[in-house]
Amino acid sequence: MYVAAALAGFTAGAGLIVAIGSQNAFVLRQGLLRQHVGLVVATCALGDILLITCGVAGVGALVRQWPVLLDALRYGGAVFLTAYGAMAARRAWCGVGGLDPGDEGGQSVWLALLTCLAFTFLNPHVYLDTMILLGSLSTRYVGGVQWAFAAGACMASVIWFSVLGYGSRLLLPIFKMPAAWRALDTFVAVFMLSLAVLLLLHPIR
Repeated sequence: MYVAAALAGFTAGAGLIVAIGSQNAFVLRQGLLRQHVGLVVATCALGDILLITCGVAGVGALVRQWPVLLDALRYGGAVFLTAYGAMAARRAWCGVGGLDPGDEGGQSVWLALLTCLAFTFLNPHVYLDTMILLGSLSTRYVGGVQWAFAAGACMASVIWFSVLGYGSRLLLPIFKMPAAWRALDTFVAVFMLSLAVLLLLHPIR
């Protein structure tokens, strides 16, 4: 029973986490640059673990009752995504995104941490996915089995961010070309700005 619950949690968590998102795009870029990868991976994974745990504990029901909080996160997330998308667009336009992938000094550890926290907690969808959706799915299990479900979902997050952050190095031969960096930054810019527009146009309920 516990193993089945853990597998169900892993599958559900992976299905939500692996989907392309702003956080994943950020982790991918940090992995390609080899800048503070361990910190970024750990921050994203621990953020998910915290939210999943809260969801299974029943906090998601409280979040559902605070639409004002979700609206505040929606507008804050839209502003952040617009700013980050604009910076990516500038890199793509000016061709300054093709940094040396081994240049660890390109970004301070605090800036990387704050940016990662923003991508993690300013996205209202993360609360819907982890605290509400996964929390609701965990209610199928009782007697402590729900925590096996939570463990499986948390493991999916840890594995995914580790693979994305460290596995991105396999793409380094491609990203030795400046054109590849410009293409990536163009994609990031379009993606982030599109997400910002969607957040503004579609209230989270």
